[in-house]
Amino acid sequence: MTRVAVILSGCGVFDGSEIHEAVLTLLYLDRAGVETHCYAPDKNQMHVVNHLTQTPAEGETRNVLVESARIARGEIKALAKLRADEYDAVIFPGGFGAAKNLCGYAAEGDACSVDLDVNRVVLDAHAKGVVIGAICISPVTIARALQDKGANPVLTIGSDAATAGSLRAMGAVNEPHSVSEIAVDAANRIVSTPAYMLGPSIAHVASGIEKLVNEVLKMAKAKA
Repeated sequence: MTRVAVILSGCGVFDGSEIHEAVLTLLYLDRAGVETHCYAPDKNQMHVVNHLTQTPAEGETRNVLVESARIARGEIKALAKLRADEYDAVIFPGGFGAAKNLCGYAAEGDACSVDLDVNRVVLDAHAKGVVIGAICISPVTIARALQDKGANPVLTIGSDAATAGSLRAMGAVNEPHSVSEIAVDAANRIVSTPAYMLGPSIAHVASGIEKLVNEVLKMAKAKA
């Protein structure tokens, strides 16, 4: 059976995983009948955001793994335990957590650091031909992790000029696509979709994520 790891970054668009994107990813994987496991870094979030006011909550701290467990209904493991070669694919939903907790892009820009376990998983997956799916803003994490490998991945974050420029600075190519489309980098075995980088609604986002999941599974099964 095909095995897929889903990498979460918290719970909530402004400081963790975008919940719609994460749940849609899990839904389409479940419909496809594949074995799916969730992982997240066991560390504190960059910060906590009040999602009602969309402002930082001063003095609060939350753990990425603990918050991600809300989406995974408790069925989740620390990312340190993930071994890429035990899976056929890894998928990264978006949300600001991908740019705050999986890497530091939100605060540091092009020269951002990448969480050590995230970096390890991306590099191992790429080296071993494990398919990588990247949704919304998460392509910046993939691009930064692969920057020094000369991979020049083809990714999409939609049409946002600033983020596209960051991808180019990281050695990647941004391939503009609509919310319902995907970018397929067959050489690097990476599939991406803009999702809420473009929106505007869950129905629109669902279309692209369903295509991404289907293409990721198609590529994974082709290798097998």
